[in-house]
Amino acid sequence: MPSDLDAFYRMYARPQLRYAATVLGDMKAAQQVVRRLYSHLALNWAVVLLEDGGPEAYAWRLLKMRVELHLRMNLGPAADGRSTAPAGTARTTAVHDAVRATLERMRTQLAAIESPLGLYTAIATLPERQFDVIILQYVLGYSCKQAANTMGIAPATARTHRRLARKRIAAKLGIDLGDDEEKE
Repeated sequence: MPSDLDAFYRMYARPQLRYAATVLGDMKAAQQVVRRLYSHLALNWAVVLLEDGGPEAYAWRLLKMRVELHLRMNLGPAADGRSTAPAGTARTTAVHDAVRATLERMRTQLAAIESPLGLYTAIATLPERQFDVIILQYVLGYSCKQAANTMGIAPATARTHRRLARKRIAAKLGIDLGDDEEKE
């Protein structure tokens, strides 16, 4: 394994595993997804280094796609016995489709959770990047810098997404944040 890939693995594998386990609700499945992610990265590392946004952004997109693919491939039968798998078990390779499906699943889960304040519903309605930053920072406990690195964006951009997300959530909940900006 190249030394830079080994360093990348040591830095990101644990947070990626936590993300996958959170979405999948199954640690063994999450380990399998992350193991496959790093197999792919190892086989394609030279090309991954040239990807837009760097290897962090590429790995983040691929992780979300692989988590969604795992969810699609492991759906059980519905209550009426029919399969819940998509018709023809279409395997899309379009990253944005997989990312959107993963986000929609998390949004659905958040919206279904009872909250007297409506917090989970407010989070579930956020745009994709704002939603990702909130999940990474507040659900998985990443620092702003870790979330930014994971998403392949600048920390300032992550802070902007977080600030906009907090404003949207506050507006939905009828809370006035005033000048109370969150400190790092």
